Amino acid sequence: MEIGQKVKVKGIKQKIPNNIINRLKQNPIGTIKEFKMVDGSGIGYWVQFEEKMGTWFFEDEIEPTS
Repeated sequence: MEIGQKVKVKGIKQKIPNNIINRLKQNPIGTIKEFKMVDGSGIGYWVQFEEKMGTWFFEDEIEPTS
């Protein structure tokens, strides 16, 4: 996955704020804005949504849109 790519949130493993959960129920599509190594073995992606709201997701929580 790359910065600027549209992705769909397919699941949530970590705790995130309720306002973001409510946003995901309306539309789970966002754009990757940055990424970083997490725990030395995986990649975390900052996904931003239309209202300039965003959060980090693990690679297995998101998938590219078509």
